Order: sequence, then structure tokens, then C-alpha cells
Amino acid sequence: MKTIINSLLFCVFLVPTLMFGQSRVKGTVTEQSASIPLPGVNVIIKGTTTGVATDFDGKFDIQTKVGDVLVFSFIGYQTKEVTYTGQTLLNVQLSENAAQLNEVVVIGYGSVKKEDLTGAVDMVNADDFNKGPVLSPQQLISGKVAGVSVTSAGGAPGEGQNIIIRGQGSLSLERTPLYVIDGFPIDKGSVGGSRNPLNFINPNDIESIVVLKDASATAIYGSRAANGVILITTKKGKDTGFKFSLNSSTTVSTPIDQVDVMSANQFRALINQTGTADNIALLGNANTNWQDQIYTNAYGSDHSFSALGNAFGVPIRASLGYTGQDGVLKNDNLSRTTGSINIKPSLLDNHLKLDLNARGMYTQNTFANRDAIGSAIDFDPTKPIYDVNSKYGGYFSWIDSNTGNRPSLAPTNPVALIDLVDDTSEVRRLVANAKVDYNLHFFEELTATVNLGLDEQNSHGRKVTSDLIPTADETWNGSRTSFTQQATNKLFDAYLTYEKSFEDIHNFTAVAGYSYQSFEFNNTSFDSEKEEDGLEYEFLDKSKNVLLSYFGRVNYSFNEKYLLTASLRADASSKLNPDDRWGYFPSVAAAWNIHKESFLKDTALNELKLRIGYGEVGNVNGLGDYKFLTRYDGSQATAGYQFGNAYYQTYRPSPINENLRWEVGQTLNIGVDYAFLSRRISGSVNVYSKKTKDLISNSFIDPFTNFGNQIEANIGDMENRGIEFNLNLIPVRNDNFEWSLNYNIALNENEITNLPDQQFVGGITGGTGNNIQTHIKGEAPFSFLVYEQVYDTNGRPIEGAYVDRNNDQVINEDDKYINHDPYADVTMGLGTNLSFKQWDLAIVTRANMGNYIYDNVASRAGTLNRATENGILTNLDTDYYTTGFKKFTDNGLLSDHYVKDASFFKIDNITLGYTLNNVFKDTTFRFYGSVQNVLTVTDYDGLDPEVYGGIDNNFYPRPRTYVLGVNIDF
Repeated sequence: MKTIINSLLFCVFLVPTLMFGQSRVKGTVTEQSASIPLPGVNVIIKGTTTGVATDFDGKFDIQTKVGDVLVFSFIGYQTKEVTYTGQTLLNVQLSENAAQLNEVVVIGYGSVKKEDLTGAVDMVNADDFNKGPVLSPQQLISGKVAGVSVTSAGGAPGEGQNIIIRGQGSLSLERTPLYVIDGFPIDKGSVGGSRNPLNFINPNDIESIVVLKDASATAIYGSRAANGVILITTKKGKDTGFKFSLNSSTTVSTPIDQVDVMSANQFRALINQTGTADNIALLGNANTNWQDQIYTNAYGSDHSFSALGNAFGVPIRASLGYTGQDGVLKNDNLSRTTGSINIKPSLLDNHLKLDLNARGMYTQNTFANRDAIGSAIDFDPTKPIYDVNSKYGGYFSWIDSNTGNRPSLAPTNPVALIDLVDDTSEVRRLVANAKVDYNLHFFEELTATVNLGLDEQNSHGRKVTSDLIPTADETWNGSRTSFTQQATNKLFDAYLTYEKSFEDIHNFTAVAGYSYQSFEFNNTSFDSEKEEDGLEYEFLDKSKNVLLSYFGRVNYSFNEKYLLTASLRADASSKLNPDDRWGYFPSVAAAWNIHKESFLKDTALNELKLRIGYGEVGNVNGLGDYKFLTRYDGSQATAGYQFGNAYYQTYRPSPINENLRWEVGQTLNIGVDYAFLSRRISGSVNVYSKKTKDLISNSFIDPFTNFGNQIEANIGDMENRGIEFNLNLIPVRNDNFEWSLNYNIALNENEITNLPDQQFVGGITGGTGNNIQTHIKGEAPFSFLVYEQVYDTNGRPIEGAYVDRNNDQVINEDDKYINHDPYADVTMGLGTNLSFKQWDLAIVTRANMGNYIYDNVASRAGTLNRATENGILTNLDTDYYTTGFKKFTDNGLLSDHYVKDASFFKIDNITLGYTLNNVFKDTTFRFYGSVQNVLTVTDYDGLDPEVYGGIDNNFYPRPRTYVLGVNIDF
């Protein structure tokens, strides 16, 4: 009984004592600016692991005691601590973390806060870069920025990337943007033997990429900014303890498609059915898929190591990287070693700041012989790869019975082209710049900046063709060509920056400066065949051009609501004559931060900005040097002038144009930036019109008025009009799970508004001197100019039948018409990122609508007579089954049947990763797998619907690539 009583006393007195001070508190957590409930907020008693999360309505219920500190935390918001004082109801408001709005964006010769931007500017940070096997910086932003189209030239490792911003901006000059690396504008060109001029930057070293799209943002770069500007900022040293990062990945690339040509059995059936007895006798017994013989699985690896921290009081970052990648075309290989260092010391009590950058690259290239691509399409599939009786090293070849050599019009054995041609190069590049900022002691609002840059690149290459390769040349004994090239780009920038705030509502920044940049190029080459033939076999070429500039910009903001930017750049290029050498490129832009107005203070808006800007930029990029001066070209050795028994080389003057002047682009841009619902939804809308005046292109001139019948002249105008829309959406965001979406769409219309003479461009294979594209007033540049094919009632094209569009009863050049152009009217990008605890998933997709391709493979290889002409057998494209065309003609080559809709949807990349934290102390492992070029959905029946320039012929196929990798941070 005594035990029972003691137990009862324990329950009556001790349990309430243990519960003393414990209370249950309820409440709601909302977003401060709009009072919107926040689900998923963590509510934790400080110093413990006890906590709860708010429900869908932002409500929480937790047991605590007086004096406890409740910590409220949520991604994207400032953490808040509240001491519990005994209340039963506790409502808490969290304010947005303003870091996004205060984020600094690099612009020309300076930087501004993101909310103070007035131009059409997009920034992609390292966290948002495309994942997977990325060898060049351009690939990092593919599909990420509205109005920016990134297209690779093909599937070779490290292949060049073509970036077009807001449509075509020129007819004959460069149409790619200016690249500025850490404040250093680099030369867009590259020395021979280099696959991509930006391959010298290891993508792992890049911190952010900023795209300046409209002229109000780009005009500060003047003549080089006609096609937009891409600012690349690399990772810098930090004033922290040392941190290290190791990235390693292995890749396997596989060919995923082939050109549709006839199989051996299909080809035999065709020849047996349509050929003569002599044709049938030429058939072989083999079953060779020649494309299988030149393509293979390709393997590669990528490794990089970086270290950053503070060494002896100086922030420093250094990195080393190696990439080895085979191509799916046999004997194709890229081997690249990169290194970089950044040092950022501060002296004189932080009044003097230095930013020192240097990066180097050494690349070894083995180039596969791309002639094998076309030959594999053409070569007879009934023939074997090897023939023991062949005089060409055992490789099968067609033989001319009269000469005993390969017939001149016969294709060459594709495997021989791969095996017997050795094409290699080495490329070295050093890019270094030193930026010095001095904040004057006696005038602290003023900062003086000097930026010195050096871009030195050189290459050496050689191509050796074996004497065993099948050839029609009876005297062939092999050949060797070689070259050495060197390019030097030197920069000197000096400018002053004045920053001042008045009464906390007026903010003023002014920049004024001077820039000098020189570009030198030196090229030598050797050709053994020309040497044997007595021709000029050594070639020397040196050139230099200089750009001298003055620039200035003013930024003003009133009460952080009303923003104004104005800039002016004066450029002088040695490429133009002294009277027209100087170009002046102004810009002005204004913006209104509407969300800062009092009437919007308590709404769900986090940002609403209206922007308008106008600017002018110039272009002479890609124009040859000194076109305004008389220049002399040497004759070939076979055209020498005879004096006695000797022949002497003569020189003739080249055409000149003393009146060449700047090609000028004028852009008007109106834009809106928006964000609401705690920045769960954000984005921008831009509407623009860009007019290019004084287009430089080839122009015909009157006979005997110059030293030729064509010169480069300012002869036309062009306009781009478009709309861009960008949306960032975060449907879910809490401590365990986040899902974000990025969608962008751009519409662009490009039209030549003035051009006195129609121009014919876009050379194609088949016939002689045929062009498939044209420049003409009222149409888009590079439009397809073709005959309108006539079809029967079953939709089958009628051979040789074309629409008489002018009703003159004759089919001739006057019946051609414009049938689309190769550039998409609409481009879209959609990316999504999901993270759940340690897992992360990223998917990148793109789509183009309204882009067309001329299928030059089908047009040249799809007629029956081609299979048996020239006394040999040649394979056909399966388009023959569609057309039934029997004879090749120039009109047939130019039929609109071969202009095909190449709109597409692509899943570019899927990457899945898993992160392990604190495996060792302060060490993080992230393992990931990735697939590149996952899926393409298109109606185009050729090899790939994405061919830059719109002519599909001899295209190096893009492979599907699988990646396994690990990132280690410690």
C-alpha cells in the first residue's frame, strides 16, 4: 500500500513540476511586403533540434517555454529570431533577402546594382550554367537567354560555337558578338589550327556571363559592339582560408544518326532494275555501310583543380585543367591543357586595388579528314573496304582502265581518307591583363583605372597526305603542307570614375576614358605540291590594324526610382580612310522603378521597372585592312613575265574604295522587368527595333573605273524587329526541396530595307557555281532563291516541272522566288532545376520555329543518273524514293523541294547529381551523371535540323554524350 501511495504522490507533484513553464504557441508566418503566408518555414528553438515547419497556410504550432528563442528561417528571406514571452499567439513577418536586388552586374568599364540597370542586360551565374560536357564558354548559356541563339558548327570536340544576338546584323562583316574577358576585349578571330577562339577559357573558371543586347548597353564599346557584347567574369581570389576544388569526369560519345542512303541490298536492286548490263557487272558482293566505317564511339575525360584563398595577405586563385576528347569521326582528337591565376591585392588602406589575371592554353589537335563524310555517303555499298590487289595500300578504289589510276570524278575510299591523311596542329595562347584601381586619397569620390592587356596566340600545323591515297594524279608521290601563325592583341585602357551621393537621394556616377588596341597577324605557309609544280610554294602575310577610342558614360538616379544613363564613344579605325576614320556612337536610356512608388508599397510586387533606351554602334569587324589604299597582289609563278630566258613575277593593283565608312546600327529598346510573390515569379519583356545603315557588302562597279569589277562598299540598310520574354518561376522552395523553372521566348523579323543590287550567296555542291541564297530588298538576308516545284495529285514531285510564276511560258531565272530563310522566327528555351535534400536534377531544352534548311545532300545525291554516270557506281540518297528523279539538272538542284522546314524541339541535357556533405571535415562530394543531346523532335528528314547557315552538306554529326563525374570541394 505504501508503494502505491508513493506512486500517486509522484504523479500528483513531480509531473506538473517537470511540465512547469511549458506552453504551446501558435501563429502564422507571412511575407512582409505583401502579407502572403509562407509555407515550409522552419521554426526551431535556438540551441536545440526541436522544431516544426509552417503548413500550406503559413501556420505553425510548437511547444516552448518563456525565454526560449524561436528561429524562423526560409530560403530567400532574412532569418528572424523572436524571444518567447508567454503569448499564445505569435505572428511573424519575414523580409526578403535583398541580395538579389543588390547584386552587382558587370557592364562596360564598371558595374551597377542589378536594380539600377537601364539597358537590356541578362546575367547567367555559375549556378545556372548548363551542365554536362561543356568545352567552351558559349555552351554554358545555350537556351538560357532570350534572343540569344547558340549553334555549334558540328559535333567535333571543341567545335566552334556561333552566337547570334537579335538576328543578323550585317551581310558581309562579322555577325558574332564582342567577347570581353575580365575587362579585356579579345580578338574574335583565332590562329589556324584552332577549333574555337574561346577554348582557352576553362568553363570551370567562369563566375558569370553577362549579355548586353541593346545599343544603349553596348554603345560604350562602340564599333565592336554591333552584334552585342558578352562579358565573361572569371572566378577571383578571396580573402578567406584556402579552399580547394577538384572536378573530374569521363565521357562516352556515340553517333546517333546517319544520312539516309541506300543499303547494299537496296542499291543492288536499283541497279539490277534500272541499269545496263555494264552497270550490273560493276556491282560487288560486299555489304558495306561506309558511315559505320568512319564513325565510332568516342571517349574523353575532363579534369580541373583550383585553389583560392589568402596567401601572405593577398587573395589568390589558381587553377589547372586538362581535357582529352576524341571525336566520333575516327582519328579526331582534342587535347587541351589550361592554367589560370588571379591575384587581387589591396594596398594603401584599400585605396589601391590590383586585379591581375593570366590564363594560358596549350592545345594539340588531330583533325579527322572531313572529306570522308561526303565520300561515305557516295561510295558504292557493294564494294569492300580493302582489295589485296589494290596499288593504293590495299584500299579498294575505282580504277580508270586507261590511266590505271582512280578516275577524277570517282569518290575516294572513305576509310583511306581517314587513315592516309595526317592533319595536326598545336595552338598556344596567353591572355593576361592587369587592372589597377586607385581611389584618390585627396579626392575619394574619384577612382583612376588603368587596364593593360596582352593576348598572344601562335600555332603550328601540318597536313601530310600519303603517297598511297587513291588519286587521279599520275605523278602523285604524296604531299605536305604546313603553316605557322601568330596573332598579338595589345590593350591600353585608362579612365576615371567619379561617384557621389547627394542628400541620400541623388546618386551620380561618371566615367571618362581613353582606349588603344592593336591587332597584329603574321602568317607563313608551305605547299610541297606547288613547289614540285614550280609555283609559288611559300606564302607570307603580315597585317596590323589599330583601334583608338575615347569614351564616357553618366549614370544618375533620383531616390532609387528614376534612373538615367547616357554614353558616348568615339572610335577611329585604321581600316578606314582618314576622312571617314572617326565614328561617334551615342546612347541614352532611362528607367523607372515603379515598385518603389508609395501606391505600390503594400502589394505583392517586389520589382516593376520600365526601361527605354536608344543607342548607336558601328561595325568594321571582318573588313580587310587598308581597303582605301592601293595594294598590289603578286602573280602566280605560271603567270610570270618573260625577259630573255627568265620569268619574273608581276604585281597588279587590287580594287580600292576610298569612301568606305562605318556600318552603323541604331537600336530602340523598350523593356519591363518584373518580380512578385516574394520573387517566386520574375522576368522581363523587351521590344526592340534595330536598323543597320550603310551596310558594307560587295558592289558591282562600272568597267575601267577601278582595278576590278567589284569592290566592298556601303550600299544597303537592314532592320531587325523583335520581342523577347523571360520568365523565372519557383513553384516550390523550402529547406528540403526547391523547384525552379526558366522559360524564354524571342520573336525576330529580319529584313533588308535597301539594297541597289541583288546579291547571290550560299554556294552549294552540284553543278558549277550554283548559289541557293540571295540578298534582296524586302526579304531576310540569306533567303533561299528557288524554283517552285510542281507536284502530281499524289503529292509526288514532277521531274523538270516548275511553276511559270511570271506567266511568260518560259522557265528561267525570272521564275525563281524567295522561299524562307535559315534563321528561326521564334526561339525558345526551357530549363528546370530540382533539388531534394542531397539530390539535384537539371534539364535543359530548346526549340526553334520557322528555320529552314536546304538539303544539299538529297539534291546532289538523289537522282538516278548519278548512280551509274562516269563509268562507276555511286550510292544515292533515299530521297530518290520520294522524287523518282532520273536526271540531274541545274534547275532540279534549285527546286524548292529541297528547302525543308527544320523547326525542332531538343532536350539538350539531363543531369542528375547527389551531394555528400562532410564526408571528411569540411569536405563535400558531388557525384553526377549527365546525358547531352538527349532527344530531337523535328519533321526535317536530314541528319540534323540545326545547321548554321542553313545548307546541309558534309555536316559533322552531333553525338549523344554520356558523362559520369565528381566534384570535390574541401
